[in-house]
Amino acid sequence: MVSKYSIQTPDDSATNEPSLSPRRLCLFDTKTNAPLREMTFLTSILAVRLNRKRLVVVLKEKTYIYDSNSLAILDTIDTVPNLKGLCAFSPSLDGCFLALPASTTKGSVLVYNVMELQSHCEIDAHLSPLAAIALSSNGTYIATASEQGTIIRVHLVSEATKSYSFRRGTYPSNIFSLSFAPSLQLPDILAATSSSGSVHIFSLGFDTNQRSKKSSSFLGSILPDSVNDALDPANHHVLHNAVSAGVRSYTVVRKVDKVADSSSSEFASCRAVISLITYNGYFQEYTLSINNQNESSWSLEREFNLLSFHDRNLAARHL
Repeated sequence: MVSKYSIQTPDDSATNEPSLSPRRLCLFDTKTNAPLREMTFLTSILAVRLNRKRLVVVLKEKTYIYDSNSLAILDTIDTVPNLKGLCAFSPSLDGCFLALPASTTKGSVLVYNVMELQSHCEIDAHLSPLAAIALSSNGTYIATASEQGTIIRVHLVSEATKSYSFRRGTYPSNIFSLSFAPSLQLPDILAATSSSGSVHIFSLGFDTNQRSKKSSSFLGSILPDSVNDALDPANHHVLHNAVSAGVRSYTVVRKVDKVADSSSSEFASCRAVISLITYNGYFQEYTLSINNQNESSWSLEREFNLLSFHDRNLAARHL
């Protein structure tokens, strides 16, 4: 959703000047670039989310909900210590949910209805604490990853039931980001980045009835979830070594196009545009193509160093 506000929150390195405190939130009008309001909190701001109706500010142990237009405070949520500022927000007004960690010892997530100002449900997604959370644009699905990083789970928000389990890999890895495709209907794909340096794409388009039948079979019924997860079809596509191992990265699925098969009602191929930004300053944009045989190919469309671009702009200003 488009908002008339832009947000500025300085980082912790700027604490020497009160005007650049990490406890200070500045709101700007995006049309005029004029400052509208400043808000100061008792502790550092760890995350901010915004749409046309709601402003969400996440602190270490509290999360504040504001009306985006009047900036009146609507609710305060007391949370478990959330040192990483983990949160997810679905901007659609029809399914406007906020997701926050609900435990520091296991992977439980609190889903809060931001429009109705009440808790919607709590989902026990993992045995280990959460490392990443994402909500689909329409608030239908929530994806979670734990600090173990081997399994990514997707739950249906309305019923708090598991819909998909994807195995990222066998060995533990830090999941840096999760991102659904921007579709307002069923999200087509889910993207993830990890400390291995790879970009992982999981397809949400497979037949859930087949998955349910497999999970409800005799073998599936007697196996624990950690093993039963591996029975689910992965539809997993990986771009290896996109980033140097250990470098934090964040991915966004910007667009997904489907090409229909002229001989049937099924889709013959899927084409996704995926953007990747790294903490060492690089921006990359890829095109991922998946055919009806579930074969995939990656194409790097553009890449540049944001830090060198910034340095060139600074040098040009001083000429």
